[in-house]
Amino acid sequence: MEYPTFPKECNSLLAKYLTKELFEILKTRTTPNGFTLEKAIRSGVENPDSSIGVYAGDKESYTTFAELFDPIIEEYHSFSKESQYQSSFDGLESVELDPKGEYILSTRIRVGRNLEGFPLGAIISKEQRNEVESLVVNALSRLEGDLAGVYYPLYDMSQEVQEQLIEDHFLFKEGDRFLESAGLNRDWAEGRGIFHNHNKTFLVWLNEEDQLRIISMQKGGNISEVFERLVSAIKALEETLNFAYSEHLGYISSCPTNLGTAMRASVHIKLPKLSKDMERLKSITDKYHLQIRGVDGEHSESRGAIFDISNRRRLGISEVEAVRDLVEGVKVLIEVEEKS
Repeated sequence: MEYPTFPKECNSLLAKYLTKELFEILKTRTTPNGFTLEKAIRSGVENPDSSIGVYAGDKESYTTFAELFDPIIEEYHSFSKESQYQSSFDGLESVELDPKGEYILSTRIRVGRNLEGFPLGAIISKEQRNEVESLVVNALSRLEGDLAGVYYPLYDMSQEVQEQLIEDHFLFKEGDRFLESAGLNRDWAEGRGIFHNHNKTFLVWLNEEDQLRIISMQKGGNISEVFERLVSAIKALEETLNFAYSEHLGYISSCPTNLGTAMRASVHIKLPKLSKDMERLKSITDKYHLQIRGVDGEHSESRGAIFDISNRRRLGISEVEAVRDLVEGVKVLIEVEEKS
């Protein structure tokens, strides 16, 4: 393997931190599961428009290739290698962000989780992925009350149903080139599926970028209800499943941007006036540590002045603080939109 060359316009954190000297140090290292530097950086090399450019193949990736991962994690999260992850699901105030229903279409909070003792999606075998599916489906079958629902394996789902679930923002889809390069789309659609409760306010994606994406969602802006449902689901699943965790980095994920809380709290919000002043919109979201995405998620564009606004920070703050970032920022966005 030779040192990769990045185009001049490449601004990924991989290109910034993978020097030739560091490449020579890391290129022969492997994790206990056989994950290599070449596999870790493949997505960023093949997709120079990546913002990050690296994926982990297992929990040990973050220590085996620490000289590369640590500065990327520090820059993205403002979290040093001496810091410790902090967790708190308690203390969120009751919040209804848009009581009149004029701006917020829906609210969603999700966390990523992976099972302790298994490689991550980039190198997990088909047999291991199927074992993960079996363990998770068993845990999901034990859920009760509002969380109870049905698991739908992807391989057994008709194309028509898949397309409708994707259109409704319930289901992940194949074809993401960043995940493809990282090895996360292998053996599609084996071992993958979606669970949702009867009200479709609680979902679990199985074996997409992470082994579990646990999602609470509903129409409108009542973020307190969405958060409480998510916390209940996590606690229920932890009774059966052991999630990969580090005292330093928090919950382990395939992408270093999802470490720590692994939480993304978001709203779909309509901002017709601010959409005409993207510089001002971005200045507000930057101040409150928020990201702007299109309505179809990462790497998509806004439609009809509707934006996906979410917390950017996931490591170095607690779960409650991540949600508060979103709450405070969205309050300001609505105030500015009303006054514009």
